[in-house]
Amino acid sequence: MAAIITDQIRILNAKNFVAGIANANNSYYSFVGLPNPLDYSSTWNENPPSPKDNFDQENDYWDSMIAMKRINITDVRQVVPKRVWSSGNSYDMYRHDYSRSNTAPISGSTNLYSSTFYVINSDFRVYICLQNGSNPETPNGRPSLDEPTFVDLEPRPAGTSGDGYIWKYLYTIKPSDIIKFDSTEFMPVPQNWETDNDVSLVRDNAVDGSIKIVTVKNRGVGLGTGNVTYSNVPIEGDGSGAECSITIDGDSRVESAVISSQGSGYTFGTVNFSAAGIPEGTTRPEFDVIIPPQGGHGADIYRELGAYNILIYSRIESDNENPDFVTGNQFARIGIVQNPQSAGGSILNSDKASAVSALKLTGIGYSEAIFDTDSEVTQLVGSGKTSVGRVINYDQNTGVLKLWQNRNNHGFNVNGNREFNPEFGFKLNEFSGSPETGGNVSIVPTVGLQLSIDQSFNDNKTTINNRTYYLGMNFSSGVAAPEVKQHSGNIIYVDNRPAIFRSSNQKEDIKVILQF
Repeated sequence: MAAIITDQIRILNAKNFVAGIANANNSYYSFVGLPNPLDYSSTWNENPPSPKDNFDQENDYWDSMIAMKRINITDVRQVVPKRVWSSGNSYDMYRHDYSRSNTAPISGSTNLYSSTFYVINSDFRVYICLQNGSNPETPNGRPSLDEPTFVDLEPRPAGTSGDGYIWKYLYTIKPSDIIKFDSTEFMPVPQNWETDNDVSLVRDNAVDGSIKIVTVKNRGVGLGTGNVTYSNVPIEGDGSGAECSITIDGDSRVESAVISSQGSGYTFGTVNFSAAGIPEGTTRPEFDVIIPPQGGHGADIYRELGAYNILIYSRIESDNENPDFVTGNQFARIGIVQNPQSAGGSILNSDKASAVSALKLTGIGYSEAIFDTDSEVTQLVGSGKTSVGRVINYDQNTGVLKLWQNRNNHGFNVNGNREFNPEFGFKLNEFSGSPETGGNVSIVPTVGLQLSIDQSFNDNKTTINNRTYYLGMNFSSGVAAPEVKQHSGNIIYVDNRPAIFRSSNQKEDIKVILQF
């Protein structure tokens, strides 16, 4: 049995995804992670491996996660492939009937959405091409010479070159959307097209089933009277009111057919040549009546342009009051999580969240101590129990050490010695400001004197030399747990990429494309 899932379900899924982010019951976050990619592959930066999609890998994504940033509805747009107008390029015209048996002549596409029927100009205005100079002599169209710049509601040529192009203005991308959602390969469509007042003139001008273009496929022979224009030639079909004007040239052939009345309600149509009283001649002319999308051009921009891709934007930057995105180390993985939980088990709703643990250290020389990034730090948390973590960064001003733990950071025998391939089971022990009998709070840096977990510290900020430092995490007995509950929610997107080193004056704009 032959069947297809149409592109419309892809557009619907994209719309539903956006609606899901707008839903107050949901919570979506982008994340950065993997500060140690070279431990996974020595050639990671030259050739990052493709992510794997299984539950085991999902756990690893959580283990190496550093921090999260909330995705709000203003950070999401439906987008379409970006096609920049350029003089001399040829573009497909909009047609309602591209298929495997009727491919787009310029791009060779088998469907409308992958054809080149729309463009963005140098002023970020978007137009669809309703006519590309196609006629019996140039059935594939011609190069475009005049850049469309107008904002008229009705289609028209862009200039005076005579290139034969007819353009329909749709919308202008807002400056704020350019910053967030414009990319080299994709461009945004407006949010809330159905209700946005900024696009109401274009939207309200749309008429369902109105005919704007008729093309000439065959000029015919021996028609009517030469150099005469016949007006009010009806277009017959399931709609009503559409008419065109047909000009006969000096050789008694059709020179042009121009819509004079657009009518409404058409899903098919034919030019009733004989009804206008035009002598039919020895060869009848042939015309193509181009049917607009449902609702008319401009009624539903998502359906018209095929907006089944989503761009999600996140800006990662240093925040003195909530420093969850650490500096002094790198990340080599980004992703998106749906409905992660807070440490208490409810749906996370904070703007940012740390996915790692932290220790507040004290002791002589804490402000000069050095912890090498990705090095191991251990704590004897009880008799025969050792906790081990990997360093993400250390702040010499505050004495806060951020670290992460995973399945490779444990494996100790009863004497507290490291066992890399333990014969029996082992347990991941967390760092503690209240160690068991036989344990201690000592932490040894890579360079410097032995330090201790500050067991008396219970706060999310500290004051040093009359300056307040916000730590972004709540400490209890000198230890802060991750603000997000690990292994909660659904990781729906993962991207491994060459490592990016974060410095204090640096910002990263993350743009994720989801294709439905």
